[in-house]
Amino acid sequence: SVPACCSARYNLALLAFFGFFLLYALRVNLSVALVDMVEPNTSLAKNTTSNVCPEHSSTINVPRNTTGEKYSWDADTQGWILGSFFYGYIITQIPGGYLASKIGGKLLLGFGVFGTSVFTLLTPLAANLGVGYLIAVRALEGLGEGVTFPAMHSMWSSWAPPLERSKLLSISYAGAQLGTVVSLPLSGLICYYMNWAYVFYIFGTLGVLWFFFWMWLVSDTPETHRSISRAEREYILSSLKDQLSTQKSVPWGPILESLPLWAIVVAHFSYNWTFYTLLTLLPTYMKEILRFDAQENGFLSALPYFGCWLCIILSGQIADYLREKQNLSTVCVRKSFTLIGMIGPAVFLVAAGFIGCNYALAVAFVTISTTLGGFCTSGYSINHLDIAPSYAGILLGITNSFATIPGMVGPVIAKNLTHNNTVGEWQTVFYIAASINLFGAIFFALFASGEVQDWAVSGYHLHRN
Repeated sequence: SVPACCSARYNLALLAFFGFFLLYALRVNLSVALVDMVEPNTSLAKNTTSNVCPEHSSTINVPRNTTGEKYSWDADTQGWILGSFFYGYIITQIPGGYLASKIGGKLLLGFGVFGTSVFTLLTPLAANLGVGYLIAVRALEGLGEGVTFPAMHSMWSSWAPPLERSKLLSISYAGAQLGTVVSLPLSGLICYYMNWAYVFYIFGTLGVLWFFFWMWLVSDTPETHRSISRAEREYILSSLKDQLSTQKSVPWGPILESLPLWAIVVAHFSYNWTFYTLLTLLPTYMKEILRFDAQENGFLSALPYFGCWLCIILSGQIADYLREKQNLSTVCVRKSFTLIGMIGPAVFLVAAGFIGCNYALAVAFVTISTTLGGFCTSGYSINHLDIAPSYAGILLGITNSFATIPGMVGPVIAKNLTHNNTVGEWQTVFYIAASINLFGAIFFALFASGEVQDWAVSGYHLHRN
C-alpha cells in the first residue's frame, strides 16, 4: 500500500480531526459557561444536596472574575437552553447526507463548522437580548453541526480504502472526544480568569480560522486533489472500484427496508443514550452526589472523554490490523467491537452507582465505562461505509437522526428521575442507560452485516427485473 505519512488521505483525516475537535468544543462549552451565566440563587436551594457524602473540597480561593452578565433563568429554562442545540441538529442530518452526495462533503462540512462558529460568536449578544434569542442561536448552531458527520462520511466514501477505513475514520472522529476533553476544563478556566463571554469568542474564532485551512487544503475526491501523488490516487481509486454506485438516484425503498441499516440505528441510539446522559449530567452527579467543587470537576469530567479518545485511536488501528493481517471478516470485527463498546460501559456504569462515597472509584468506573465506549467507533459507527459506501452520508444521516433523540430526551428523563438527588435515584438513571446499551449491543450482534449490500452497487436495478 501507499505510505501513510504525509499522504493526502491522512492529511484529510488530520484536518477533519481538528474540525470535529472544534465542533465538540463549540457544542459543550455552553454547559460549562451556563454555570457562570446564571445568578447563583436561581439554581436549587443549597439544602437539597444529598447529605450522603461528606464535602471534600480543599479549595484555594482565587479572586474570581465576576464581570460577566448574570441572568435569572430557572432550572427548566436552563434545560431548554441546553436542549435547543439538538432541535436544530436533528433537522439537518438526512438533508446533510443527501446534499453531501450531491454537492460534495467539503463545502458542506466547511460551511457547517463556519456557521456554527459564527453563531457561537453571537452567543453573548443573544443572551443579552433574551432567552428566546439564545435558544434560537443554539438551534441554528445545531443546524450547522447537523450536516457535519454525514458530510464527512460522504467524503470518506471516496477517500478511504476499505482496509484503512477504521484507522482513517477513527482518527477524524476522535477529534470530537478530544474536543470535549480540552474544552470542558479550558472553558472552566476561561470563565474563572476572564469571563464567560470569552468562552464563545475564543472557540468561535478558532472555528473560523479552521474553515480557511479546510477550504484551502482539502478536496472532495482524490481525482480533484491538487497535490496528491499519482500512486496514492491510483491506490485509493482501485481499492474502491467495485464498491461505489454510479446511479444518480437514491434507492430510498431498499435503504429503509435494510435490516443491517436498522441494526446500526438501534446500536447508535443506544450508545448515544448513555453518552448524552453522561455528557450533560456527569458534572451534576459529581457536584450533588459526590460533592466535588467545580474546578476539580472540570478536569474530572474531562477524564472519561480522554480515555475514550485514546480508545478510539487505538481500536481503529487494531480493527484494521485484524481485518488485514489476521483475515478476520469485517462483520466479525464490527460486531465484536460493538459488543465490547456497549456491554463494557453498561457494566461499569451500573457499578458506579453502587460504590457509595468512594469518589476515586466512582471516577474510575465512569472513566472505564466511557473509555470502553470508544470501541464502538470501529464497530457500528463506521459500518455505514461497509454496507453502502456510495450512500454512507445518507445512511449516517438516518442513523444519527434517531441517535439524536436520546440527546433531547435522555437528560430530561434523567433530570426528572433525580429530583431529590439521592443515590437511589441516580442508580435508576444508570440502570436505564445500561439496559438500553445492552439491548442495542445484542440487536447489532444479531442483524449487522459487513458486506456491501446489493442495493448499494451500480448494477442493482438490472438484477431486479
